[in-house]
Amino acid sequence: MWDYITERVLKEADYIIKTNSTVRAAAAYFSISKSTVHTVVT
Repeated sequence: MWDYITERVLKEADYIIKTNSTVRAAAAYFSISKSTVHTVVT
């Protein structure tokens, strides 16, 4: 049921780690707010 959330979290965290990007850059890449990215990866 929550597989899509787990998949999204892993994609965002993987992107941040591989590109050494900021939360703001990841938010722009995934077209979501930086608050959402911060909430998801913490």
